Amino acid sequence: MVDDVVRLRLDIAYDGTGFSGWAAQPARRTVQGEIEAAFGTVLRMGGERPVLTVAGRTDAGVHARGQVAHVDLSEAAIAALARDAGPRDVAERLPGLLKRVNGVLVPDVRVRGLSVAPEGFDARFSALWRRYAYRVSDDPAGVDPLRRHDVLWHSRPLDVVRLNEAAARLLGEHDFAAFCKRREGATTIRELRRLDWTREPGEGGALVATVVADAFCHSMVRALVGALLWVGDGRREVAWPGEVLRRAVRDSAVTVAPAHGLCLEEVRYPPPGELARRAEATRRVRTLPV
Repeated sequence: MVDDVVRLRLDIAYDGTGFSGWAAQPARRTVQGEIEAAFGTVLRMGGERPVLTVAGRTDAGVHARGQVAHVDLSEAAIAALARDAGPRDVAERLPGLLKRVNGVLVPDVRVRGLSVAPEGFDARFSALWRRYAYRVSDDPAGVDPLRRHDVLWHSRPLDVVRLNEAAARLLGEHDFAAFCKRREGATTIRELRRLDWTREPGEGGALVATVVADAFCHSMVRALVGALLWVGDGRREVAWPGEVLRRAVRDSAVTVAPAHGLCLEEVRYPPPGELARRAEATRRVRTLPV
């Protein structure tokens, strides 16, 4: 007899400084590896681990406040954690599971929420969009030492107006091959819904780039930021990033910004009744109209 399986949604935050990215890798410390190991320990799975599916794989050094993943677990495994023998709903047992998992995890990664996922939910394919923030300081004194792990220091003054003028030319659905590391069989067509810069209040306030797209290809956000910084400090013209985009080939002049300034802030999903349809649509390989 096969145990009933329940899909759980995990809301996750982590400081990416000490991780070799999200994805599990042999002999490397990764976010996925740490969380899967914690669940394996708490659920007493021996050498086995549950497998997480994530909304967006982050690179080494990239942080997250709003990462989302899902995991499929047997109801029997969850029920076995309870000290009482009385019948209880799976959802009622999740606060205890959450507490135990976080008790095993080290402080640079937290499972902030654990819930039964709605029918049709897929952390990766059901997502409508992801929102990232990239933080840069151009303060001549450098970055506040307490923010050195999540704010990039840029040695030249940055002009917010120039940054936003250049960023506006990149919005929309395009082939972002010029700003991505290609992966075999994967498309580089994305819809960039928002890309703008603001300066945090106060003297020496950091600049924050808010970047929203339906999905991102590998290194896309950091490459976009790297190109825009050259515009913001005057080394390139405002039109240059848009020209690079239209060529749709990787440009050696585009510098990928360091990982530590980047944070995944939010992943947004449709209402429960539209989750499966969204996942089906996302799985289709996109092409641009001729």
